[in-house]
Amino acid sequence: MNDIDHQQVIKWVIIVIAAGFLGQFGKSFATYLIERARRKKSRATPGKVEGSVNPPSEPAPLATMSETTEAEGKAEKKARKALVKLRKKER
Repeated sequence: MNDIDHQQVIKWVIIVIAAGFLGQFGKSFATYLIERARRKKSRATPGKVEGSVNPPSEPAPLATMSETTEAEGKAEKKARKALVKLRKKER
């Protein structure tokens, strides 16, 4: 146990902590840049929100009642999912 160089251990602990700090900072900075690009892109195309889903206003003409209900349910579920995704992106 006398072989351990305490200065070497301290040096590596500091290197690992610094690497973790830089990694977290880099991740935060990348997230910031991505959000900034998304905001800039959304301002460039007003009125169009990426990922928005418009459910069909009328059922398909040859669809039966059960098929129509099922299709409307799926469309509503997709619209809710898209809304949740948009809210997450806004955070």
